[in-house]
Amino acid sequence: MGKRSPLTMAQWAPHAADETRRPGEVPAVPPARRRMTALQWAARAALPVALVVWLLSLRHVNLNAMTDLGLLQVLPVLFWIALGLLVLGFCVALSDRRTRGGWLAAYVLGLIAILHATPALLYPTLRYGWAWKHVAVVDAMIRNGGSVPGANKLDVYDQWPGFFHLNALVVQATGLESSLGYAVWAPPLNNVLLLAPLLLIYRAVTTDRRLVWGAVWIFYSCSWVGQDYFAPQAFAFLLFVTLIALVMGQLRAWAERSPGSQGRAWPVGRYLLAVLIMAVVVCSHPLTPLMMLSALVALSLPRRNRRVLLPVLGAGALLTLVWDATVARPFVAANLSEFVGALLEPDSNVVSGLAALGAAAPGQVVVSWVDRGLSAAVFLLAALAFVMRRWTRRTGMPLLVLAPMPVLVANSYGGEMIFRAYLFALPAAALLISALLFESRRRPRLRVFVVAPLLLAMLGGLLFGYYGKEAANHFTHDEVAATHFVTATTPPGSLIVSLTSDVPGLEMNYDRHPRIQLNEQEVAVRQRLVNDPIEGLKPFIDGATVREPAYIVLSRAQAAECYLNGTLPADTMQRMDTAMANTWGFVQVFRNKDGVVYRYQNPDAREAS
Repeated sequence: MGKRSPLTMAQWAPHAADETRRPGEVPAVPPARRRMTALQWAARAALPVALVVWLLSLRHVNLNAMTDLGLLQVLPVLFWIALGLLVLGFCVALSDRRTRGGWLAAYVLGLIAILHATPALLYPTLRYGWAWKHVAVVDAMIRNGGSVPGANKLDVYDQWPGFFHLNALVVQATGLESSLGYAVWAPPLNNVLLLAPLLLIYRAVTTDRRLVWGAVWIFYSCSWVGQDYFAPQAFAFLLFVTLIALVMGQLRAWAERSPGSQGRAWPVGRYLLAVLIMAVVVCSHPLTPLMMLSALVALSLPRRNRRVLLPVLGAGALLTLVWDATVARPFVAANLSEFVGALLEPDSNVVSGLAALGAAAPGQVVVSWVDRGLSAAVFLLAALAFVMRRWTRRTGMPLLVLAPMPVLVANSYGGEMIFRAYLFALPAAALLISALLFESRRRPRLRVFVVAPLLLAMLGGLLFGYYGKEAANHFTHDEVAATHFVTATTPPGSLIVSLTSDVPGLEMNYDRHPRIQLNEQEVAVRQRLVNDPIEGLKPFIDGATVREPAYIVLSRAQAAECYLNGTLPADTMQRMDTAMANTWGFVQVFRNKDGVVYRYQNPDAREAS
């Protein structure tokens, strides 16, 4: 390996004892030492106080008041006090060389709890529509004993089933009825599991404890993308970070071997573990293997790394090629032309989102700019570290920051690639930023407190991205009841229509019901729906019959999503509800406070039957 951080653990060693004092004499405690003791007590007190204040802040939160800024506008002052106490306490702990690693770990776990357990504690049901979809896929695979026939667009999950098969095994082994019960806690759990591989990566680069724990804190403070819910991406990202930790550790061991020594670049057991991790990644998610290969290629660019990297890179490339040419071949073949087109128009891959027919909520414009600002700040600070901390250039971290860029250029991934590229670059960028902010030969303790406002600003930026869309991400019991009525009681083959994907559990029994999501349609189709809701619906529902009618589901979260992102005008759901209530052929079959379901059967089809 190259040069390590100029700050080592030796520099934090306590001063030697005064050899001139008499035997049995109690050494005098200098004033500075007494102040440090006070700081230690402050560090130990701030954490439990912050956690108690946080829990107290969750007692009275009015979720119904969420609009443009989601949870940000309904969380009480106590929540923000708790977060501020946690940041200040962490800075105090990090500034004291005698703070044990367990306390620093406890602060990070406290941060994870406040950021990621808050929605789980506040919401009555599972957060986020995509998480509900993945629960439905696990259920369908259990019900079908593997691949799900008639999955239509969701057959992509049959081609990358690793995550779902693992959870199906967990559900069956534990006797649970569904993965729904534990999926609620996926965000805090996934983030806790990330802690160990992050520490391994950072400790392979530097022995400076401030830099290591500072990098961990910065990672969690800037991870606003929200890919930590119950999903294959969160699972595959955890495995990706674990693989990078293994590789970085082996690079360090190879660099520290005796001069002129020969032998295997990898111990057999560790290499087999790396291959196993890559195999699970390859069968669990379509994007992460590309990010994995890109990262391994980047790390292999320095000649000194190739003895370690090439065996892993070769195995990863072979596994990905074999899987894509066999199990995932239908998806790859169907999307090959789109992939080639994306290569020819790389600038389009950094644009996210659908064309909007309405105006986005004012608060969402702010959220979007804060997200961009935080992302830009992360890359800017990482670049400054590359310039100002020369030792970081030989650590592999700059290469890992740049590694996702070729994948970003190659594909748009449904408009989300720019977010995924940021996510995969963040672990390495966090270490660079930590080196920039916390490395100091002169008065390092003071430097920690100087950067505290920046750490608070990072957390503020994260909360805009992570909590800013919760009006559409959380669901009430009434919404779940409306969805359950459709998925559990309607005849097999019935068409289910929704405005957006923000419907909890609408994919349950997706192999028995075709599905239409209106905000995903072409601009012309959505415009027709906006002009006349009934005429806009007709092309999709005209084939509905007595035996296989169409069901249109409208709910609170769908209206919130239309208001927030503007892909459809904010009043679209209300206008659809009014139009269907006054049109022959539409029958209201379910209604509660937060949801309504209409059944439609073509009058001509009914007469013909």
